[in-house]
Amino acid sequence: MSDLDRAVIAAHQAGDLAALVTLYTQAADAVEEADIDAACFLLTHAHVFALEAGDPRAEDLRARLVRYGREVPL
Repeated sequence: MSDLDRAVIAAHQAGDLAALVTLYTQAADAVEEADIDAACFLLTHAHVFALEAGDPRAEDLRARLVRYGREVPL
């Protein structure tokens, strides 16, 4: 298990939404070039947690999902 995996688990256990947004975004960034489907799966998680937390990063995360055709423009 990687350090990132452990950090995600800890953030889930703590209910730390801001950390979850950061960690899922980092995970997406790490695989984006190699596996866009996996990256978008992770970005979707980051986006949902950002929305739940009222985090301003939600807008940028959504824009990335739009760019990859996983979300529709408003």
